[in-house]
Amino acid sequence: MNTRHVMIAAGGALALLALPAAQAEDGYAAPADWPPPMVKHPLGMVLVDRLEYALPDEGPQALVWDLQAWYGGDVNRVYLKSEGENVQGDGEDAEFESLELRYSRLIADFWELQGGLGYQGGVVSDDHAERGYGVVGLQGVMPYGIETDVALRLSDAGDLSASLEGEYDLHLTQRLSLQPRTEILLAASEVEEFGVGEGLNSVRLGLRLGYAVTRRVTPYLGAYWEKQVGDTADLSRADGDATEDSGLVAGVRLLL
Repeated sequence: MNTRHVMIAAGGALALLALPAAQAEDGYAAPADWPPPMVKHPLGMVLVDRLEYALPDEGPQALVWDLQAWYGGDVNRVYLKSEGENVQGDGEDAEFESLELRYSRLIADFWELQGGLGYQGGVVSDDHAERGYGVVGLQGVMPYGIETDVALRLSDAGDLSASLEGEYDLHLTQRLSLQPRTEILLAASEVEEFGVGEGLNSVRLGLRLGYAVTRRVTPYLGAYWEKQVGDTADLSRADGDATEDSGLVAGVRLLL
């Protein structure tokens, strides 16, 4: 009896596997004027990856943001990206470290090639030095789920710079996650106005522990360490600023 049941189940499974092939061999196809069974609609999303208050050991406290918004389909999208900070107690306006409008195209599984224009400077005032630039970037997911964002920027004055960011979400439970993060900055020439030296500029390492209250809201606590090197460190020393610092952060990650 058990053998018969096994044979019946196996026969049924083989019939189901053979069914698509049989239909294909029949040559059945929908009329050419029929609409597609699935219509692709453009979608949009806003990700506030970091909205945090930083408490450094050496420098002033600051409100920091890192966000991106996109609209489009699976292959073609338009991105608006922004990173910046508002240093507390310096009497100056908040500053865009980068504000970029990019066109993005999917070129491989999980990888997008992007290009566009950007701005660095004050948010609503001229408290900070300003410049515009063109940007080419590659954004995607490396093996083992490492989210990567590489960008090459050429300013309106001909200054070339690059950035590399990577982060990884380690899920400890369904709600609790640990995220290590790395950011490396480089420049091909010295731009004293922006405190940038030639070569490797700085390295920043961070670690955030987050708890997902909902899928869209994740408060977190974290710590970071950053160090300037080479000519960039020399420029900071000349201004009386620290070249190495660490601190704590408290913030929230939002998916809208």
